[in-house]
Amino acid sequence: MFIPAYHAETDLSILRQFIRDNPLGIFTTATPSTPHSLLQVSHIPWVLDFEDVDDPTNLGRLRGHMARQNVQAKAMIQNLSKSLSETTSYLEEEVLIVFNGPVHHYITPKYYVQTKPDTGKVVPTWNYSTVQVYGKARVFYDTKSADFVSFLSKQLSDLTRLGESSIMGYGGAGRLKPWEISDAPDQYIDLMTKSLIGLEVEILSMTGKFKWSQEKPKADRDGVIAGLQNLGSAAGSQMATIAKERAAIFDSRKVEKKRASD
Repeated sequence: MFIPAYHAETDLSILRQFIRDNPLGIFTTATPSTPHSLLQVSHIPWVLDFEDVDDPTNLGRLRGHMARQNVQAKAMIQNLSKSLSETTSYLEEEVLIVFNGPVHHYITPKYYVQTKPDTGKVVPTWNYSTVQVYGKARVFYDTKSADFVSFLSKQLSDLTRLGESSIMGYGGAGRLKPWEISDAPDQYIDLMTKSLIGLEVEILSMTGKFKWSQEKPKADRDGVIAGLQNLGSAAGSQMATIAKERAAIFDSRKVEKKRASD
């Protein structure tokens, strides 16, 4: 992914929070497995784990799961079964997971209220935010192994808690009670669990791209924010808010960099 310096985000706290807020990641593998295609992609919700919030070398792990009938799952299982005797295994090739922000939008040159009338040297673009993760994936697919049962039990419980509490806002004083795994019959959960495979990805690199016109002259940035607000939609309002936030971060970092160089 091409990431100009002014669109790059390397602050781990921001990247981690972005993944928590947007947990549905696009999981991509390159796994040789006839007759399946080499490249496979699935949308999977992930849980992010890390040991030390202040350790920049500890990028953490992502936990997910997918249906065993998914072609991507079949390709991974077939590939691992051919190459190893173990049934809880690591894929040889790195995997890629891309997390996208909740909103994105076309940006018309008309929003650039300074540069367009001054020089006309403007072109359309698209504003968005994304975090890209590369990692080493461990696959849990032997339904009879203790590791499979332990991993899927924790994964499903934690992901449910994330969805019910963090995303839906259930739980706490005066709020609706969140749904829990124990609300469903044990036999049903056991049957559903056996139809899944577990995925644990050790993160090797994590980069963010937050493209919100923050590098533009202030008048052009203000024009973009006003234009998005004037769309009269919830997405437009959310886009304008994010553009303001990223502009403030961009300006603050410029000041800090200048102070450091003085």
